[in-house]
Amino acid sequence: MFPEYRELIDKLKSANPHFLSLFDKHNQLDDEILRKGGPQGTGYNEKVVQMKKEKLRLKDELYQMLKQASR
Repeated sequence: MFPEYRELIDKLKSANPHFLSLFDKHNQLDDEILRKGGPQGTGYNEKVVQMKKEKLRLKDELYQMLKQASR
């Protein structure tokens, strides 16, 4: 996620507990989506759709934090 911000992500993860929390939650959702969806996506259901929406919301919030910190 956001390879162009890799160094800044590492910095924010150690300096900003809120960023770290959002980052960890995003990764947990990603893992859970992969588990529930299965290798061919056969587990795709409303729960997975909601988790994907939450993951996208978190990613947007993380991106905004990265943009602001890079100024």
